[in-house]
Amino acid sequence: MVDARFEDGFEAPLALAAADAEDVKILSALAQDAVLTVADIKYTRAKRQVVLLLNRFRWENGARVSPPERVRSLLIVDDVLSMAAQGISPQARDVVLSLLSVEWQAGEDGMGRLTLTFAGDGALALEVEAINLALRDVTKPYQAPSGKTPSHP
Repeated sequence: MVDARFEDGFEAPLALAAADAEDVKILSALAQDAVLTVADIKYTRAKRQVVLLLNRFRWENGARVSPPERVRSLLIVDDVLSMAAQGISPQARDVVLSLLSVEWQAGEDGMGRLTLTFAGDGALALEVEAINLALRDVTKPYQAPSGKTPSHP
């Protein structure tokens, strides 16, 4: 039997869950610089769920892959009590957003707020009963249209 190598995981699709603040930081790092349109955000109040369809940069590959890759992914937030938007109009469905971070602010009794911050001062605030997120790749990776790795000065 041969032990798995770190490199063996590069082609496997991500399927991660977050149940605590440290997990949220990891999912945030992997989803950073994902792009989506406003139409790719769905809040289903009856299911208490927010789903975002992302074009996620494959940070887990870092600079190892040339040209850089993206993959379609779902960011799923369950146990959502309410959602508020700042700087994002639901009517502007074709507006492209770039996800900068997902942050957790604890409240009382395990409840709290997840804030999804987008470039250009847009944000979604999700009041949640508990941390219950998933990040799941749903397509094969594809070459990033820009051909570049995102950078932040």
